Amino acid sequence: MMTPTVACRACGGAQLVPVVSLGTMALANALVPQDLPKSDEPAFPLELVFCPDCTLVQLTVSVSPELLFRDYVYFSSYSDTVVRSAREIARRVMQRQALAGGSLAVEVASNDGYLLQHYKEAGVPVLGIEPAQNIAKVAEERGIPTLRDFFGRDLAATLAKRGQSADVLHANNVLAHVPDLNGFVAGISLVLKEKGLAVIEVPYVKDMIDGCAFDTIYHEHLCYFSLTALDRLMDRYGLVIEEVESIPAQGGSLRLFVRRKAGYGQGPSVIGLLADEATWGVGDLQFYRNFASKMEAVRQTLPALLKTLKGQGRIVAGYGAAAKGAVLLNYCRIGPEVLDYVVDRNPHKQGLAMPGVRIPVVSPDRLVEQPPDDLLILPWNIAEEVMAQQAAYRDRGGRFVIPIPVPRVV
Repeated sequence: MMTPTVACRACGGAQLVPVVSLGTMALANALVPQDLPKSDEPAFPLELVFCPDCTLVQLTVSVSPELLFRDYVYFSSYSDTVVRSAREIARRVMQRQALAGGSLAVEVASNDGYLLQHYKEAGVPVLGIEPAQNIAKVAEERGIPTLRDFFGRDLAATLAKRGQSADVLHANNVLAHVPDLNGFVAGISLVLKEKGLAVIEVPYVKDMIDGCAFDTIYHEHLCYFSLTALDRLMDRYGLVIEEVESIPAQGGSLRLFVRRKAGYGQGPSVIGLLADEATWGVGDLQFYRNFASKMEAVRQTLPALLKTLKGQGRIVAGYGAAAKGAVLLNYCRIGPEVLDYVVDRNPHKQGLAMPGVRIPVVSPDRLVEQPPDDLLILPWNIAEEVMAQQAAYRDRGGRFVIPIPVPRVV
């Protein structure tokens, strides 16, 4: 179920240097039955290393994709922010590429059709690629043709041979999940049309460190990218990053616009950010090692804050049974003795328990029926969305706790 990393996933470099360890942890998206014995819940090392040859930060192990992704509980459409962002980028790309009825929009890790639905509504043919059987079924019920498979070199070659080359290929928050980075990027190069565009979103390693977003480190996220590392990876397969944008997704991400090299080159946004990375020390190991002290500060202060609230007789609950929340709770050792429950809008998660710490997950109806005094927002990167959704809870006197980068009550 687990394969150790013996060489860099991108460049093959053998000198991987330790950065930080979160210990041994259960799988962050693998919610469990509330009565499952802890001995039956798998857990794996969660440690980061740095490749000085290409600057890629990565995990020391790969957990089997079959275990991680074939049956999955994350549905993108339950986040209003994600759906809004998908609608906007689809609109922009359709204009930029002049897509029409003879075009093809492909998304890798297409989830429940949250993005491709916008192309379909505009009359652009679509194809989703999603290995999670349960989620692919939901997408198909929405009318999104979906291949239930993992994307890579072989699948891309098959699609190109079938005449299903892409005018646009989206890969949102998936590149970090891929054990075979080279096979994945080679696949993009194979399936893109000559003037096709790949739009790739990845969490940005500098934003993760600056914002102390250690809760984005989990077994599904094998890699933590700088633009420098991505530039070297794309170049190896005849691709060029034409444009880059900083976006707020996942606590801070990069959105790349990638082309075939022939006829295209790096634009000012790419040249500028590569220069910025050289300045802040993208190749300097100490920049990454400073992360550990920031993480430890949260591990000390957040449980202390929550225990103080409990000691005052207040009821404390969590909001959002996301993978980020599972990492935060496990790393900070926050269990049911502190949080009475976690609410989540996704009915597929309700009735289960948070992995590792075993806090029960319930419907947001509980906030009305038995409201807590304080609500810890686990997906803190969308705290504004959560607080807006729960305005009625706040109006009744409820308070929110935002855990990162510095724990605080609002």
